Amino acid sequence: MAKELIGCLLVRNIDGETLSGMIVETEAYRGREDPASHAYRGRSPRNETMFGPPGHAYVYFTMGMHYCLNITTEPAGKAAAVLLRAIEPTAGMELMAKNRGVADVQRLASGPGNLTKAMAIDRSLNGEDFVTSDRLFVESGRPGASIMASSRVGVSAGKSNHWRFFLEGSRFVSRGRPAGAPRTHN
Repeated sequence: MAKELIGCLLVRNIDGETLSGMIVETEAYRGREDPASHAYRGRSPRNETMFGPPGHAYVYFTMGMHYCLNITTEPAGKAAAVLLRAIEPTAGMELMAKNRGVADVQRLASGPGNLTKAMAIDRSLNGEDFVTSDRLFVESGRPGASIMASSRVGVSAGKSNHWRFFLEGSRFVSRGRPAGAPRTHN
């Protein structure tokens, strides 16, 4: 699912205004068998949404300052999610810039914390159903250019897994880089 989301459109509706962007970077987290996953040690109040049905927002607060947005991907009871790391803004850039306090469109939603700040996503959207919601959803997008794969950014466990996917050549991909050279994954 992490690879399939590249090129899709993330849409956020706020008070009649639409913010959107093409997803250009994701990371997969595979629950109990993935030491980098929040679900690795089992259920907790923080990660309960990961154990729910697929297609829901798992929003968590990290490092005391950022929210991160994930989409659950497995049947209820089996935790797994895809972290949305970066989008290429396509609509609502003025409001995104206001939310972020940054005018440079390239920096608006590059990185998971910047993405959620730009699109005004917080814990109030945790559990939101991407299929039925009119506040937060994903639309199919354009088939992209080459999709690259690499190890995930900022994880110390599970570094050998190449579960980070990004659109090759996109200037909107986050600056966080994993160790080692990325591999093509088409």
